[in-house]
Amino acid sequence: MERLHERLQSAKRALDTLREIVSIDEPSTIERDAGIQRFEYSFEACWKAAKQYLYDVEGLDIGSPKGVMRAFREVGIFSEDETILGLHMVNDRNLTVHTYNEELAIEIFSKLPHYHQLLSNWMDRLNNDNT
Repeated sequence: MERLHERLQSAKRALDTLREIVSIDEPSTIERDAGIQRFEYSFEACWKAAKQYLYDVEGLDIGSPKGVMRAFREVGIFSEDETILGLHMVNDRNLTVHTYNEELAIEIFSKLPHYHQLLSNWMDRLNNDNT
């Protein structure tokens, strides 16, 4: 459980940096790109914390972000809508990691407030369950 606590703390720190940038209404190109980078590492920290939670608390060893999203639906922590948004988020994260396209960057940045909210709610639930 100590590893889970460490991962949840790491996710919280990452999400704090993402929160800073998602509130910018008209970001510069640099701010937009920084926001996408913050999204990438926040996503990584959150899904790894969630993976650890599933292992420690639920006894499930899931190896992929999409598998983790689906498992959280199965254990009743995510609603159907949250699961769908989470799966879209995984797809967008995969696109940001492997390609750069100006139009795609603009589109994904516009989704960051929703993704930040989902990730924050997710980590809050895990923190509340873990205390």
